[in-house]
Amino acid sequence: MAQTMIVREKQEIGLPVTDFSLRQVGGGMRTLGDFLAGKKGAVACFWSGICSHCLRYDGYMNEFAARHPDFAFFGIASRHDEPADQVAAAIKERSLRFPILHDPKGVVARQWYVQQTPRVFLVGASDRTLLYRGAIDNFKLTDDSDYQAYLEPAMAQFLAGEPVAKNETASFGCAIQSVYYILPKPLF
Repeated sequence: MAQTMIVREKQEIGLPVTDFSLRQVGGGMRTLGDFLAGKKGAVACFWSGICSHCLRYDGYMNEFAARHPDFAFFGIASRHDEPADQVAAAIKERSLRFPILHDPKGVVARQWYVQQTPRVFLVGASDRTLLYRGAIDNFKLTDDSDYQAYLEPAMAQFLAGEPVAKNETASFGCAIQSVYYILPKPLF
């Protein structure tokens, strides 16, 4: 009997995410399972060393592990043809302390249906269920009266055993792949 393959338009909230194996910049191969081991969950952030929107979150990402010991945090550099040495230079220059994996051809980004950086995914450890997908916040400063956090409440609700009330938000930022990144010469 032939099996039917399920093709999804995107990863669905409440279903397991696709695993991966990627090289950590400055280290060996890592999988999603490596990050989930011994944790209640993980936050994967699709990231780019040249994205100005990612730059804004350097402090947040550097302090994440200290503030949230129940969660692993890591970046995935998936921007089209962003070389590992360029990612390593950004890590050094900006004193980044969180693990960053290199996805040079954007394979994992495509599997996870990611189109821009930064975009975060909150995944539960027990069954790798996708709990939240989207922006860290509404890209306002924390002292702005219009500031709204998205990731932090999702993690708190998950740890409290509650359903994540707002499990998806729109992301903003730099494109992972654009026709402009792959054109053989400028159009002007």
